[in-house]
Amino acid sequence: MEFDIFFSISQTPDHNGYTPTEKEMFANYYSQLTAADRLGFGVAWVAQAHLSTQTQQENSNPVVPHWKGEIGLCTDFCQLALESFRRTKNIDIGSAVISLLASGGPIAQAERIANAVQFLSHIDEKRKLHLGFSAGRFEFMARPYGIYPRNEVETASWSALKPKIFMEASEIFLRLLRGDVLHSDDVKETILSGDDFKNASDWETVADLCNVDISDSIKIDRRYNFEEISIVPKDWPRHRLELIAGTHDTRAQEFVNTFLPVKVFNLSITSAEVINSTHERMTKIFNEKGLEWKRRDMPRTTFVFLNAEDNLTPEEQSLAAKEEARLALGEYWKALEGTLDPAKVEKAADNALIGNPGEVAEQIKQRFHKDDRIMCWFDFFNHDNDRVIRNMESWWNKVVPLLEGFNEP
Repeated sequence: MEFDIFFSISQTPDHNGYTPTEKEMFANYYSQLTAADRLGFGVAWVAQAHLSTQTQQENSNPVVPHWKGEIGLCTDFCQLALESFRRTKNIDIGSAVISLLASGGPIAQAERIANAVQFLSHIDEKRKLHLGFSAGRFEFMARPYGIYPRNEVETASWSALKPKIFMEASEIFLRLLRGDVLHSDDVKETILSGDDFKNASDWETVADLCNVDISDSIKIDRRYNFEEISIVPKDWPRHRLELIAGTHDTRAQEFVNTFLPVKVFNLSITSAEVINSTHERMTKIFNEKGLEWKRRDMPRTTFVFLNAEDNLTPEEQSLAAKEEARLALGEYWKALEGTLDPAKVEKAADNALIGNPGEVAEQIKQRFHKDDRIMCWFDFFNHDNDRVIRNMESWWNKVVPLLEGFNEP
């Protein structure tokens, strides 16, 4: 079993109403990052966001109407990643995740990532950049870059069309990273049919707008149009880049792997059934390419509410951890009210690791496979930097030793 760590750098008030400054947030991040490097976490995964969550609440139709503060302060992953490498010795750095549709789109992102890996090779001889990418969770971050319905047909089909835009962007992104010379006409066309819609009536509406039979399909104009391009740099150490797709769309997972080996993420709310079926599917995809798929190739994200405070008994630690989880998850739900299914929040809580060291170790044994790679989220709605680091230390000093037999092959 391997252990990674996730950093949200989310500038939000905790349950006491305290919101750190931007300077404090990054000071906490660097402090926790260097502790993670010292302790032995494998990859530091950093959340990336774009544009102000507060400002978007002034929009006519805000996507996140109740969030206080900023969802994320890392708006340029590559710069933060390189600074993070400079401050550490052993830990890899990863994005969880960048949006391909924001910050200039797939062409700009491809060139930015290639440069970041090249610059990494100038300051470190062996470590890797792990690049998680997705369509982006919040539409307000991509709309200024042209990701919105352009006409009546796209408006009616938007829920089915947006995943297709992600696949168009992914093909451009991956082929440019691969070193291709690319013309937009070389990119797969975007076609919609009834199979792309969860609700048959939605497809019927779109078919009526296009004056086609529901058994037919329709072609959507390309989102990206360009003549022959390729990115610079061309000679960069591509083996120092690991790619991970942040999508549960099985068609997208298979599609991106037609260009380069791309691993996948899971979410804190992902069920064991979906995780196991994903492993089976990805094993087949990788085997067909002569590659080996391992369970570690899909990091499993989990909230960690660990209490190992020395002044408390094990029973008191257990109660305190449960209360800390209740308060943090409660703030999360209030912040995202109207954007998350309450049942999903409950599922995330069910998947969280909560308790004293002994309880957390038992939960790991019950819920995880010995070959899993756990992405631990310690700073969830917690701005107490010293306490977060103590929890990280307790993870390695008090939880991991209890897994000794479980971790053996």
